Amino acid sequence: MGENRFTKQFAEADSAFDGKYKKELDHLRGLSRSEINALTPGTSDAQIYLDLIKVVEQASKENLSQAELIENIKGLGEIAVKIARKVPQFASLL
Repeated sequence: MGENRFTKQFAEADSAFDGKYKKELDHLRGLSRSEINALTPGTSDAQIYLDLIKVVEQASKENLSQAELIENIKGLGEIAVKIARKVPQFASLL
């Protein structure tokens, strides 16, 4: 089977999914819409949630240290930190 325009994207997604922060990604992806809404007032909550997932995926893919990941999460702002605290592995670090 030849490569298509999605081959690279699928490979990147696989490496993030199977990477260092797999449990954390699974937990974030498992949050319900009502859980997210309860933490995030306003209309940008969905985008912040997606940005948070991207940051954790990138950290997983690049095998970043926990300290680097936490700093990146904090860089997304207070709402992202509130969402990330729903992940037990992050709660004590944020």
